[in-house]
Amino acid sequence: MSNTHLAGPRYLGMRPGDLDGKPYARHWNPTLGPLPSHIHEALLQGPIAGPLLPPWDEAPRIFESGEPLVDNAYCVGPDGAQRIALVTDMPGVSPNMIDWWFGWHSDEPQRYKLWNPHAHVHAEWRTRAGRGAAGRDRYVGQTSCVDEYVGSELGSYAIQFRPPEEFGLDPRLLADPALATAVCARVGFARAPIDIGYLMHYVTRTATGSVMRSRFWLAGSNAGARSGGPVGALMVAAAKRVLKAPPALSSALLVHCSQEMSHLAIFLPALYAELGQGSS
Repeated sequence: MSNTHLAGPRYLGMRPGDLDGKPYARHWNPTLGPLPSHIHEALLQGPIAGPLLPPWDEAPRIFESGEPLVDNAYCVGPDGAQRIALVTDMPGVSPNMIDWWFGWHSDEPQRYKLWNPHAHVHAEWRTRAGRGAAGRDRYVGQTSCVDEYVGSELGSYAIQFRPPEEFGLDPRLLADPALATAVCARVGFARAPIDIGYLMHYVTRTATGSVMRSRFWLAGSNAGARSGGPVGALMVAAAKRVLKAPPALSSALLVHCSQEMSHLAIFLPALYAELGQGSS
């Protein structure tokens, strides 16, 4: 699903001098931990029946209905649409730390690389919040442009952060960011006006930290143009034809998300303690 070949000095990992003078330098760790056992089981199981993972327009049902959830799984629909679900335990992490991280990590590529040293290449804000913005206000309504590998494929994506209410979530569930938050975004190509899906990371406080439930809805019926009118209609048609994502995307993204969120949980509490109190 890559839309372009990346140009310029963009590369995996850190080079000499990249972290000089950075107050977060000690948190760079190029070694990822092992995959959790529940992700291994999901990969062995393979794709599941589509109705077990709700479509994007039923996102509130995932967390608000009280019905049993199917987590750590993926499916591929007849139109190529893919849905991915996974859970990450995040000991020592609070939901408001997650909000801080999403407003902080795209200020510099080095920050983004802390998150997934095996996949993240570059990040920058296309739009930025005003000075003094904090918490969700620092990223909701903004767009982060990222270059990253999902599996072996390098792509350039625009992560357009949206208010959770646009995903149908009850704002009362998220009123206290110390107890719960939801990172919601429309995902598209950074260098073409085509959107390819949606993502949500729903984070709730536990006795030992937080649990994050991540959902992705990609390709097929989830794709569309970023602009309206006749040009937009042509882009939608093109998107439907082109974005027949390979089934392997689902398993690759399942692994990618599990690795980066598990890795984030290792260093985020200390990073937040050092830099998260009123510092950008």
